[in-house]
Amino acid sequence: MINKNKIRKLTTAAVLSALSVVMVMFLRTPLFASAPFLEYDPADIPILLGGIFLGPFWGLAMTVAVSAIQATTVSAQSGVYGFIMHVIATGTLVLTVTVINRYIKIGEKAKLITSVIIGVITATAVMVGANLIITPAFTGWPVSSVKEILLPIIIPFNLIKLGGNAALTVVLYKVLNKYIHRFIENSRS
Repeated sequence: MINKNKIRKLTTAAVLSALSVVMVMFLRTPLFASAPFLEYDPADIPILLGGIFLGPFWGLAMTVAVSAIQATTVSAQSGVYGFIMHVIATGTLVLTVTVINRYIKIGEKAKLITSVIIGVITATAVMVGANLIITPAFTGWPVSSVKEILLPIIIPFNLIKLGGNAALTVVLYKVLNKYIHRFIENSRS
């Protein structure tokens, strides 16, 4: 039999995932005219919050679910390629932030800020490698063409998107922290 805590975590993850999908549907905008396919959206914020409050497993599960829905609906033109890149970028950010928050023992505020900074840098670095390997495989672009846009477009895009979402997550965490913890604690009683 499934206990109340597991049901509450599952429903919380489902609601946050749905919010993430709605955000990507209605709140997205291209950041660079020269690469209009690279869009900012705040959809990572509910995923990050879910990962922080529920744990790394739930953050990654939400990432995969939201990426799959996005790849088959809102961003269907990017298909499997978009799904893979989204899972890698958001998954790296979420896992880095949530693992640091779950297992590193420093003050809560310092831990959250440290984890999002490390998460953004790590995810951006991983996306450099992912773009060099995966983009040519799916788009047919030569690696040299991808290298040409790394510094002026790909790295800034990832820093802006991931950094913006991480910063907004920190602000929202401060506001929601006591309410979410109370909600989770009530589920254990």
